[in-house]
Amino acid sequence: MNILITGGNGFIGSHTIISLREHYPHARLVIADNLTNSTLETFTNLKKLVKEGIEFYNINICNEEEVATLFINYSFNAVIHFAGLKAVGESVEKPLKYYRNNLISTLNLVKYCLIYDVGKFVFSSSATVYGNGESPFIESHSLLPTSNPYGETKAICERILIDVANTNPEFCVSILRYFNPIGAHESGLIGEAPNGIPNNLMPYITKVAKGELETLHVFGNGYPTIDGTGVRDYIHIMDLADGHVAALVNLKPGVNIYNLGTGNGTSVLQLIDTFEKVNGVKIPYKIVNPRSGDLATIYADARKAERELNWNAKRSIEDMCRDAWNFAKNTVTI
Repeated sequence: MNILITGGNGFIGSHTIISLREHYPHARLVIADNLTNSTLETFTNLKKLVKEGIEFYNINICNEEEVATLFINYSFNAVIHFAGLKAVGESVEKPLKYYRNNLISTLNLVKYCLIYDVGKFVFSSSATVYGNGESPFIESHSLLPTSNPYGETKAICERILIDVANTNPEFCVSILRYFNPIGAHESGLIGEAPNGIPNNLMPYITKVAKGELETLHVFGNGYPTIDGTGVRDYIHIMDLADGHVAALVNLKPGVNIYNLGTGNGTSVLQLIDTFEKVNGVKIPYKIVNPRSGDLATIYADARKAERELNWNAKRSIEDMCRDAWNFAKNTVTI
């Protein structure tokens, strides 16, 4: 079995490759990644964990010629599409960059899946497609207007995949809407290591814990939540990775949409407190103005994934904090 993993060097993609190897011990896993938000060190460490049957190509999925060459050289059985720009704030500042990258990459992949009869496609979507709806989010909810261009690119990609699958019965699609992945592989060899200043909460916390940043900024404490700070559905990265494998293994004809989350919300201050207690590290923080467009509470209804994929999140918030710190404290910042 040959599986193409776009963005496979990134945070979610790299952990999914480990889960793929566990379920498909003899599969050829082909990574296509242009290293926009990852490094070759991740691939080096992946090879230590996966050992063999893994290949890396430094290509941009927006380049149709490079995509065509990949499909010509391999008889892919499945594609898992992670590649894409994902910083919400940057998408507001540079919307055209996000529309071009995230839409063209998806269009290129779908085109060559149809040309070369690749009938299994797993798409990395996001809870942002739900817009300003009310939690818990359920897959059957009508999608409201998204609050940023990043979320809109995910919603448009979903519509593209749905339309293509409706006219090509042999093209089977699983759309995974996931929430807030944190943590790291238990080995400490791979984890979340974004280039530059982190956009996500956990790598920001670990940089403060390491002394690379002085203070964590908490955006607002006036929300109608348990302590006034935003509540999110944090999911361990390895649970999320296992969810992608479950989606591929149980892929049915047509379009299948699943939330991947825990179904529980944790506030920013609760996450900070747990990180401090589990790891014995103090995280200085200060409250700053809330960000425009942020919702008070976001969490999933993940019962459909449990029912149809036999999948659910097993790891705790404590596990997430422990594994994230285990990776971060052993990572040398360049």
